[in-house]
Amino acid sequence: MQSLAYAVFYFSLGLLSTTVAAEIPADSKKQLKLSPTNQPPAAALPVKKSISAKTLVYKSVKSDGTGFFSDRQPLNRPFQLVRYDCFACAPVSTINWHTTPLYIRPYNQLISKAATEYQLDPALIRAVIHAESSFRSAAISKKGAIGLMQLMPNTAAHLGVENASLPEQNILAGSRYLAQLLKQYDGELPLALAAYNAGASNVRRYNGIPPFAETQAYVARVAILHKRYQQAG
Repeated sequence: MQSLAYAVFYFSLGLLSTTVAAEIPADSKKQLKLSPTNQPPAAALPVKKSISAKTLVYKSVKSDGTGFFSDRQPLNRPFQLVRYDCFACAPVSTINWHTTPLYIRPYNQLISKAATEYQLDPALIRAVIHAESSFRSAAISKKGAIGLMQLMPNTAAHLGVENASLPEQNILAGSRYLAQLLKQYDGELPLALAAYNAGASNVRRYNGIPPFAETQAYVARVAILHKRYQQAG
């Protein structure tokens, strides 16, 4: 079902190759319109431009000892480059998602624990981490999302996370949230991923995957990474 859901999503964007399309049964092609509650946005909806998905964030310490985050490089004090926003979200990317190196070993035990606890495919958890932070545990976005699975502070607090920068808490909470979204959308992975990226309110507003270039790129790339991590075992 997930493969068909991905195919439906790609078809709606015009990204499905004729080779892949030929592998989808004729009956399935007639079902390219999802159910009313899970229907992707109509083609007539304009694709909205997203905010630049490569925003640099600098971490430094002020003279009074307080931490400070900024998108501008500090000129008069040491700093640490924390991250650029969402590794897989830029609508135009120079990365070949079919060949970019995978992260097979990092956080194996934590990912296995989360997968077992929340009944998720470990390859999916790894794909989301790859897409969100490229496995950078110190990642912090301009919007304030934190850690490997880029948890927003409100989401982290709702999930009972005390320190979202710690890999164990981040992976367990992010996996729990992803499992909740999958349950909410009856196992439709593209919709769950869209909600993870753009928020459930936007999926509800557009009655499907929102027409945001960033979100559409994100869903497509996580799908690629998910399949590759499954194949890598």
